[in-house]
Amino acid sequence: MVVNQQNESQLYIGIDGGGSKCRATIYSEVKGVIGTGVAGRANPLHGLEQTFNSIIESTHLALADANLTTADTKHLIAGLGLAGVNVSRLFNQINQWQHPFAQMYLTTDLHTACIGAHNGADGAVIITGTGSCGFAHVGDESLLIGGHGFALGDKGSGAWLGQKAAEHVLLNLDGFAENTALTHAILAHLNVNDAMGIVEHLAGQSSSTYAKLARTVLQCAEQGDAVAMGIVNQGAKYISEMARKLFAINPTRFSMIGGLAEPLNRWLDTDVACKVEMAMSPPEIGAILFAQQQYAQQALSQQDLVEKNEQSTAEQQ
Repeated sequence: MVVNQQNESQLYIGIDGGGSKCRATIYSEVKGVIGTGVAGRANPLHGLEQTFNSIIESTHLALADANLTTADTKHLIAGLGLAGVNVSRLFNQINQWQHPFAQMYLTTDLHTACIGAHNGADGAVIITGTGSCGFAHVGDESLLIGGHGFALGDKGSGAWLGQKAAEHVLLNLDGFAENTALTHAILAHLNVNDAMGIVEHLAGQSSSTYAKLARTVLQCAEQGDAVAMGIVNQGAKYISEMARKLFAINPTRFSMIGGLAEPLNRWLDTDVACKVEMAMSPPEIGAILFAQQQYAQQALSQQDLVEKNEQSTAEQQ
């Protein structure tokens, strides 16, 4: 991991917030990573209050892990990579938050994931976890694909796999679809015996609840269940097509991250799977790198402004 040197005494915190959890990592220029903390989901599409609470909770847990106090929050320069802030309204609402940090720099979780995966260099990344989305940055060009959220998109994600499996099982139990091992596996996972039990567990639930079914779907697919294989193949085909669209701007590296990145790899088209490289650093480190970059740029801008003011004053005299 390579992190830019700014101020040896300065502490940074990188926060990666998504549909399932919020992870915070504190970085010291002298000691490196000194603390981490994990809290609940932090996607503003699911509520601003929940997002703010998760950011604060994960920060406090990271501070405790670093043997610091909550009062030290005000000394942290924060980089936030959050799902959902590709929606401009939500970006503005988060950016206007009366945050407790010394400075806060906000961007999407895709952006910080890409920065981390390639240690600040150009590249492409696909996140396949609770949701799915892709991002590539090459020179001055960026490309964002997906990230529309559960029910509107996220094809190939954990939530999508779980939803498709639940839909099939309900059709099967009503006599409209094939009965395979997937039905029994989903019923066992939820510890229910009938369709109403599934509905009671899943109706109105969040994407993270559906995503918990994804491992069961993948396990059934690995065991040769025809229905599960069909669902996984459909999702993997979409992820492969997403990757090819990202490749159109010629990124030098390509990584996949998220809970499903590894288990989905064998289902991807060969031309895509062979290009996947291991992420060099996790998204929260990308958020730290982002914060350092933004902090340095802000310092340079302020210095330029001071120099211009001094020059103008000298000329007037």
